[in-house]
Amino acid sequence: MTQRFTGNVLTSQDVERIRLVLSTYQDGTGMLESKGKTLPGWRDFERATAIALYGVAQESKAVYDVLVAIDDKTSFGISCKMRGELRKVRNQGRASLEISNSAKKFWDALNKVGITVENYKQASASTIGKTLCCLIESWHEAVSIGIGGTVDLSKSYYLSLSWDKHERTYQLDQFDNRLPNPEELKWDFPENNGKLGKRLRGMADNKTVIEWYGESGGQFKYYPKISDGLWSSGEFRLEPLPDGMYGVEKKAEIYFPDKWKATKI
Repeated sequence: MTQRFTGNVLTSQDVERIRLVLSTYQDGTGMLESKGKTLPGWRDFERATAIALYGVAQESKAVYDVLVAIDDKTSFGISCKMRGELRKVRNQGRASLEISNSAKKFWDALNKVGITVENYKQASASTIGKTLCCLIESWHEAVSIGIGGTVDLSKSYYLSLSWDKHERTYQLDQFDNRLPNPEELKWDFPENNGKLGKRLRGMADNKTVIEWYGESGGQFKYYPKISDGLWSSGEFRLEPLPDGMYGVEKKAEIYFPDKWKATKI
């Protein structure tokens, strides 16, 4: 692996490399189907980021999706988050990151402080929010160089790819590796038809910053302000493929011309 570290913020060259690698997934190999062709999906985004930044895609339940070497012993981590909500990003000025859906781990942590599925609505919303945020931070700490791990948390970050399916536009945004201080958020369970809902909400300045859906998938979502991020690419489009280059069959023909031709005789 080529060792390469340019700091926390992506360069224009980094972004162009990610854009071009993402563009290759239009050739029939992308995870998402669109009008008879394909587009890159979340796994493709992880792989494209690893390729473009000379890193390694973990392709597992690891804390970070991509590790990029700083030196022979340490790396920084990138948590790649992809969602088709670019229009909301434009309108609200916030990205949408699903940090985790590890329902069992979340409930295990809550159970340790006496909060269960049966009583959580009667418990302190603030306590639940703080417990969940601390749990996520502990996952990062567990791999940090501070306790013998290999990841430099000070150089690690969330990398968000927002996109619009209809307009085929994309935007990359970088955010600090750390969640907001849970002590500074206002936590509650918003009412639904006069009853406490199942969604935990953490708010700042009357805007939702964190949501947790404990009984429906366990998704923990974070909505950071674009203006508070480390960097934003602005909107871009994928590079069109050259004429005649679409399809996995075409790749087989290019890679193995003689053998492919022989199959048609």
